[in-house]
Amino acid sequence: MTLPVERTRAVMGASRFLLSLLDPKQTPRVPRVIRNEANAALRHYPASGDIRQTHQKFPSMWGPIE
Repeated sequence: MTLPVERTRAVMGASRFLLSLLDPKQTPRVPRVIRNEANAALRHYPASGDIRQTHQKFPSMWGPIE
């Protein structure tokens, strides 16, 4: 069973990973098609503010952002 704090940590970690794929300095050998897919995924990805707001209303679903 996933705890709310684990869910939040996983989503925020995935966001950091996708953002790193967009940065050629961090990930210099990533093909353009992968960068485009990461960008498309992030387009509708929940921002930290969205998660904070959802955590306030649904603490059983999302944990606090560390």
